[in-house]
Amino acid sequence: MRTILGRLATALSVLVLTAGLAAAQTKITVAVGGGSCLCYLPTVLAKQLGEFEKAGLAVELVDLKGGSDALKAVLGGSADVVSGYFDHCVNLAAKKQELQAFVVYDRYPGLVLVVSPSHNGEIKSIKDLAGKKVGVSAPGSSTDFFLKYLLKKNGLDPTGTAVIGVGLGATAVAAMEQGQIDAAVMLDPSVTVLQGSHPDLRILSDTRTQKDTLAVFGGEYPGGALYSTAAWVASHDKEVQALTNAIVNTLGWIHSHSPEDIMAKMPPEVVGKNKELYLAALKNTIPMYSETGKMDPKGADAVLAVFSESSPEVAKANIDVSKTFTNKYVERAKKTTGLNAK
Repeated sequence: MRTILGRLATALSVLVLTAGLAAAQTKITVAVGGGSCLCYLPTVLAKQLGEFEKAGLAVELVDLKGGSDALKAVLGGSADVVSGYFDHCVNLAAKKQELQAFVVYDRYPGLVLVVSPSHNGEIKSIKDLAGKKVGVSAPGSSTDFFLKYLLKKNGLDPTGTAVIGVGLGATAVAAMEQGQIDAAVMLDPSVTVLQGSHPDLRILSDTRTQKDTLAVFGGEYPGGALYSTAAWVASHDKEVQALTNAIVNTLGWIHSHSPEDIMAKMPPEVVGKNKELYLAALKNTIPMYSETGKMDPKGADAVLAVFSESSPEVAKANIDVSKTFTNKYVERAKKTTGLNAK
């Protein structure tokens, strides 16, 4: 009898402890601008590794078609934080909406302008996109910003090209293979998947490496980050720090493990059926991931310069770009995790 009671008491204490841990976890909703895209892998991987839970958070990842949809979710109040591209913080500053990035996981944007396989003969340069249909993840997303920047840089009127939302994953690949669009701004693994079926795939612009990014933008250009409204960041110090710790730890894990180890941790539906192509894309992408989580102020300046060049509204807004990001949470995380900034 005593043994049974003892077991019951132990079981009850475990239940109470578990309930206490569950109650201690703060619920946070993170809107992701396309979870299948390798550019957002650190956020998905943090969830898979249990880093959010270790930081005391119960994080729900909401997968959306593009960064603009993820941004709308936060501005509309259905999500707390965006896992998306930093450039939205700069663009919205021109509209007097204060957004702030607090941990950066992509050193480069990884955006690639690709010609549809059936249009290789007629489209050989960016200038040939005049009057064409070009796919982006969603209108108003970073893929759309990138396209408009390249069109204007090459002397074209961005409004003269039809922009069509095709998502980032299988839907984008299908739209390209079926010739529904003439070209598209894509990201890995979709680019590598398309190249697997079409080795002669024509790439008009690529920002997956430091060399290519410098050639396109003239400087490093930060991509994916966690950000929210400046008001939410200011009023949720503990939650922001916990999210930052989780991402910084995940970045450390990425750079201390093999691509095969990383792929093994990712959800099967994200990896897809062709593991070889996913692995090849992942190997290409790993150098893109930050080692520190810090925003390079010069990178933020480059984003502002690009938008100022392609958007009169941004150019006239007199934006203080230093208010669109903060490194204080990464600095704190560095002290608690022992990771050194490089």
